Amino acid sequence: MRPGSHASMMVSAWLYLVVAAVFETGWALGLELSDGFTKLVPSVATVISMAISVVLLARAVQSLPIGTAYAVWTGIGAALTAILGVVLFDEASSIARFGFIGLIVAGVVGLEVTGH
Repeated sequence: MRPGSHASMMVSAWLYLVVAAVFETGWALGLELSDGFTKLVPSVATVISMAISVVLLARAVQSLPIGTAYAVWTGIGAALTAILGVVLFDEASSIARFGFIGLIVAGVVGLEVTGH
C-alpha cells in the first residue's frame, strides 16, 4: 500500500477506530474508579480518555461511514467494558452474558466484513 492510497487510509481509519474504542473502555471504567468524579486522579484520567476517544473517532469517520464507525466504536467499547467489569470489578458473569458479548463482537466483525 502506498502512503495516501485509499487502502492505507482505510487501514488507518480502522486503526483509529479500534484505539478510540479502547479509550472508550478506559473512560467507562474510569467512571467506576472516579467514584462519581470525587477522586481526582481517576477523574482526570477519565476526562483525558474521553477526549482521546472522541478525537480518534472523529478521525475515523473522515474515511468510514458514521453509522458503521459508531456501531463498531460502541460495540467494541461495550464488549471490552463488560469483560473488564467481570475481571476487575467482580461483576456477575454467566455463559449467557458472554454469549451476548460474543454476539456484539460478531456484529462488529460483520459490519467490517460487509463493507463500508
